[in-house]
Amino acid sequence: MADELTPETPEEEQPKKTHKQRKNGLYPGVSDELAESMRTGWADTELHGLEPIAQAAHTAARRAALSARFPGDRLVIPAGRLKTRSNDTEYPFRASTEYAYLTGDQTENGVLVLEPTVDGHTATVYLLPRSDRENGEFWLSGQGELWVGRRHSLTEAEQLLGIPAKDVRKLADELTEATGPVRNVRGHDSVIESALTDKVTKELDEELRVYLSEARAVKDEFEIGELQKAVDSTVRGFEDVVKVLDKAEATSERYIEGTFFLRARVEGNDVGYGSICAAGAHACTLHWVRNDGAVRSGDLLLLDAGVETHSLYTADVTRTLPINGRYTEIQRKIYDAVYESQEAGIAAVKPGAKFRDFHDASQHVLAEKLVEWGLLEGPVERVLELGLQRRWTLHGTGHMLGMDVHDCAAARTEAYVDGTLEPGMCLTVEPGLYFQADDLTVPEEYRGIGVRIEDDILVTEDGNRNLSAGLPRTSDEVEAWMARLKG
Repeated sequence: MADELTPETPEEEQPKKTHKQRKNGLYPGVSDELAESMRTGWADTELHGLEPIAQAAHTAARRAALSARFPGDRLVIPAGRLKTRSNDTEYPFRASTEYAYLTGDQTENGVLVLEPTVDGHTATVYLLPRSDRENGEFWLSGQGELWVGRRHSLTEAEQLLGIPAKDVRKLADELTEATGPVRNVRGHDSVIESALTDKVTKELDEELRVYLSEARAVKDEFEIGELQKAVDSTVRGFEDVVKVLDKAEATSERYIEGTFFLRARVEGNDVGYGSICAAGAHACTLHWVRNDGAVRSGDLLLLDAGVETHSLYTADVTRTLPINGRYTEIQRKIYDAVYESQEAGIAAVKPGAKFRDFHDASQHVLAEKLVEWGLLEGPVERVLELGLQRRWTLHGTGHMLGMDVHDCAAARTEAYVDGTLEPGMCLTVEPGLYFQADDLTVPEEYRGIGVRIEDDILVTEDGNRNLSAGLPRTSDEVEAWMARLKG
């Protein structure tokens, strides 16, 4: 990658007309003649008549609800800043969920501020404007347009987001002078936090974070549509993987990871989380993301992956597939037990049910199987009371899903795991059985087998809808599906 003039300090923190040189850049400086040449001769590229983004009406409603919840308080919700990966390279930017949920914007350094008024709040989104051509910022700054691409002007941003936009480089000073109660979503922007250090409290800030987490529990129609898009792309990504399992056998789990990632980048923004491409005994490691192991015929592949849409909603789907297309007798026995458990869990997802009900239903089935197989001594009620099944089931049976793969994570316990399901909530149902390769308490034929089946379930007015029903779930259906894809 090019490296001649990129400075070492962020654009908004640089002196107005001085751009710091890279220590070992090949050019010693900029002549007056070159600087003058770069100032002129550029066409006007301002965009006019832009239509609002698809979720603009929904983000406006979310801001209105937020305003009603915290009357009289100044509310500050940052997008976050670029994070260094190594030296002078950064990780791809992903805006904070709270900021993107309330604005639809995804640009770094953005900050949403709700300023209290007598009858609510006035919302302003503070953004980096287009890079300055007069002082050379656009080609000399490491975050200038000629290095990282064009940003929207503030006027363009206003048209797209439906929110008045101002220059974020002036915001820290404004917040330093602010008076009255302030709440800030912490952990995303150290510059904003420094400006507010004597104006906020941990308790009030946490209330804001908790509210924004709980507000996302019930999805609106836009969000449901985006989740379905994410799932549909994920289904195609799983099909892509099945078609290239022979190439994965010749290489490693990385081929599976790369194959799914291609679909995620072509149809969405990214993967919603690190893909778990766990072949063989790696399937017993719940979050196996190294993906550097061998892919062998006769073993199982546990693929847990999800496409994230351009609006940052993610799917989260798991299938456990026989690499050669056919389950062995013991693999099928374990797989069918997990399927039966998942069926019981999905059936328990309905409005008015407790969030824990689907977990309890799934775990009951798995405990029954473990007693039936002689791995645990019954009765089943004793096993469940003592949690003995957890040696092999390990994790909870599901979680909320949305803009975060583990959505609504900051919600109060009484509103989440001890809460009640409502139409519009979306969650995963994902029981599993994992028999570690070194587990001497189970017969040898079980060891090294891990099975998880996970689907994305929307709570509806009369029950539920499986958003990921496009992928087969029974062992027979999986084998027939794989055979068709492999031709």
